[in-house]
Amino acid sequence: MEAEKDMNAPTRSIPRSIGAVFAGLLAIVVLSVAADLILHGTHVFPPAGQPMATGLWLLAIAYRAVFGVVACYLTARLAPHRPMAHALILGLVGTAIGTIGTVSTWDRGPGFGPHWYPIAVAAIPIPCAWLGARLLGSRDRVAA
Repeated sequence: MEAEKDMNAPTRSIPRSIGAVFAGLLAIVVLSVAADLILHGTHVFPPAGQPMATGLWLLAIAYRAVFGVVACYLTARLAPHRPMAHALILGLVGTAIGTIGTVSTWDRGPGFGPHWYPIAVAAIPIPCAWLGARLLGSRDRVAA
């Protein structure tokens, strides 16, 4: 009987693992879209599709990095086991999505930003994932 429980445990954790990564991905999307809408709506950013100053692109990449760390922390927190691995999987998903975005928007005009911006979007998910999971580990050590 005990052996059956142990054999079923990994199978039951797969949906929780997928859910943890999906929750982090959803958090990044919701936070990023909300921030974009607020910044466009308050006229901090120009209307969508219009050129922006370099400082505004830096602002966008900065809050995306912060949201990435928060989302990866969430993923690590929700992970049924191996929180760093779950956060890094989310980082890989972010890198893949960012790479697709970079390729699809390259030379499509100033509304998509300077070339460094989509490259940065594709490059930051792994470091954000690592930091988010490390923050969870730091929190756990302080609480113990």
